[in-house]
Amino acid sequence: MKKMNRRTKTVMLAAAILLILAAIAIAGLVMNADSYGPDYGAKKLAPSAAHLFGTDYLGRDMFCRTIKGLSNSILLGTAAAGFSACVALILGIVSAAIGGTVDKVISYLVDLFMGIPHMVLLMLISFAAGKGLKGVILGVALSHWPNLTRVIRGEVLQVKNMQFVKAAQKLGKTKTQVAYQHIFPHVVSQFIVGLILLFPHAILHEAGITFLGFGLSVDTPAIGIILSEALKHISTGMWWLVLFPGGLLVLVVMMFDKLGDYIRLLIDPASAQE
Repeated sequence: MKKMNRRTKTVMLAAAILLILAAIAIAGLVMNADSYGPDYGAKKLAPSAAHLFGTDYLGRDMFCRTIKGLSNSILLGTAAAGFSACVALILGIVSAAIGGTVDKVISYLVDLFMGIPHMVLLMLISFAAGKGLKGVILGVALSHWPNLTRVIRGEVLQVKNMQFVKAAQKLGKTKTQVAYQHIFPHVVSQFIVGLILLFPHAILHEAGITFLGFGLSVDTPAIGIILSEALKHISTGMWWLVLFPGGLLVLVVMMFDKLGDYIRLLIDPASAQE
């Protein structure tokens, strides 16, 4: 039997992770609200065959509530990380390709945003935007672009000094044309990997600011809210309220992280054909 090469194995693992994450997101979207709603006749039940993750102080099924919360986190993280990555791509290319005053202004903005503690910046933006769904998306989207901007700017600066770029400039192409036609294709791989690696940060920070009360409203199933409520009851022995939601959140974040590693292996020319 022919041994599976590294590329095929990586593709299969990445596809499996994508399938699991997509299944969680879709399950939350199609889930009936009654499945994670209150049931006062089934309050504070430990994990069992009827309730895999037990129930909380209102009788809400924690398995369904956790899946719904993770689905919300994945969808919010995807939207916010996608917007943030696009901002980083545009600013990184513009900064390095145009240079001069534009580069200095963008570099100053990057340093400014990175100089503020991340959670503080998230809470400030979310609070200014009125909290809730809008506040979470804006908070995550407007605070995660600086690191990726720096990476893309560094890549563009390297490509900018290559001979084919200098030849295009001497042939009369504008800076915009050079950036779009010759520089952009060389930073797409960094952009894709950076985008995927933004997901776990976005999901964790969404859960973090929601846990602190600056995110989604308390009537929305979210991991941050679930963990915040669980702290009030864990001393009564209801350990399952923290263990399962927290464990699955960590698992989802780790899957996104591994997905980024696998995509990087597939895109990297040094390892793509192994």
